[in-house]
Amino acid sequence: MTFSSAATAATPPIREQRSELSAAGTALGALGMAAVVGVFAALLHVLSEVSPRIGPVFEGWSGSVHGSPLDAVRWFFGDMTEPLFFKSDLAAAGLLTGAVIAWWAGRRRKRWAGELSYGTGLWPWVFASAALSLALSNAAFGWMLDGGWQPTFVPFVCVAPAMVLVYGGGWRSCLTGAVLGAATTTPLALLLIPTVSAPLGLPAVVANVLAMALGSAVSFAVARKLPWLAPRAVERRKTTTQTGHTWKSDTFWAAQRVLKDFTETHFFANELASAGVILSVGAAFALNPGLPSYGSNLLPEILFAQALTSAFGVVLWREWFRDGGWAATYASVVSVAPAAVLAFNGSWTSIIGGALLGALVAPPVARGIATRLPAGYHPVIANTAAMAISTAVALPVLGLLPH
Repeated sequence: MTFSSAATAATPPIREQRSELSAAGTALGALGMAAVVGVFAALLHVLSEVSPRIGPVFEGWSGSVHGSPLDAVRWFFGDMTEPLFFKSDLAAAGLLTGAVIAWWAGRRRKRWAGELSYGTGLWPWVFASAALSLALSNAAFGWMLDGGWQPTFVPFVCVAPAMVLVYGGGWRSCLTGAVLGAATTTPLALLLIPTVSAPLGLPAVVANVLAMALGSAVSFAVARKLPWLAPRAVERRKTTTQTGHTWKSDTFWAAQRVLKDFTETHFFANELASAGVILSVGAAFALNPGLPSYGSNLLPEILFAQALTSAFGVVLWREWFRDGGWAATYASVVSVAPAAVLAFNGSWTSIIGGALLGALVAPPVARGIATRLPAGYHPVIANTAAMAISTAVALPVLGLLPH
C-alpha cells in the first residue's frame, strides 16, 4: 500500500492488541500546546500596540506584482503560507528553514528532528513538485493580480505533493504532479469563487479547498492513464517504536501532534517546520501587523483558534491515532477555525466556536470520504472535501450566535 499520512485513515492497521492513548495525558499535552500558542498570541497582541510598522503591508501587494519583480517573488513565497491564512514571505522563510533543519537532522538520524513528510524520505521531491506547481500557477494566472487578490496558492498543498507520495520520487512524478496541479486547481478556484462561495455568502476558502478536492480527483484520474507513471509502495524509514503508552508519553505525543498540524497541509507534518512558520509569522506581525493574514490584524486570534481546533480534534479523535493510525485533525486548522475568525472579526465566539465545530465535523467527514476513495487516489481528496463541507456548515451556524 502506498504510504501517506492520510492513507492510514482509510485503512487503519488491524492488530490484536491496541495501544490506547489516555484521555488525561492527551488532553494535557494537546491543550497545553494550545495554551502555549495562546500565550504567544497574547504577546503578539501586545507587541502590535507598539509595533514600529516597518516593511511592506498586504494592501496593494497584488497590484504591485507586475511592476516589481521583488513583489512578485514575495507573492510567490507568501503563497507558501497562505493555506494557513498567513500570507507572509517572512513566514515562508521560517517554514522552509525549519523544514531544511529537520531534513538535515533527519538524514543524520537525530531523533529531535521528528519525521518529515511522514518519514518517507521524499521531502525534497514533495517540496520540489509543490514549488514548481506554485510557480506555474503564478506564471499562468499572475496577470490577473492587477484586479486584486487571486488564489494562485492552491496547487502548493494538494495535487503535486500527493502525486509524489503515491508515485514515488523522481522527475516524472514531480513534473506530472506540478503540471496537473496548476492546470486543474487554480482554474477551478477561479471559477468556484464567484459561482459557489460568493452566491452562498461563504468565504473564498470554501471554493479554494473544493477546487483542491475536485482538481486532485481529476488529476489522479488522469495520472492513472499516463504510461510513465506507476504507483509505488513508499515505505517509511524505520524509527524506534514505543510498545506501550504512559501518561507522560501521551502528553508529549499530543503536544507534538498539535504542533505538526500546522504543517500537515504542506505534507511536511514536522514540529520544526511548524515552529519555524509560527515564530516567523509572529515576527512579521510584530514588525508590521498590516502584512500577515491579509492585513486584518487578526493573526493572534487566528493562531490561537488554529491551535485550539487541533487540540480539540486530537482529544476527540485520539482513538484513531492508536497503533500508528491517523486522523485529519489539521483540516480545521486550515479552514473552519481561521475562516471563522476572519468572518466574525476575531470574537471569542468565533475563536472557540469555530475551533470546536471544526474539530467535531472535519476529521470524521474526511475519514468517511477517504474510506470510499478508489485505489490510487490520495486521501488529500477526502481531506480537502471535508474542509469545504465543514466550513460551509460551521460558518452559518456560528452566524446564529452572538458575537
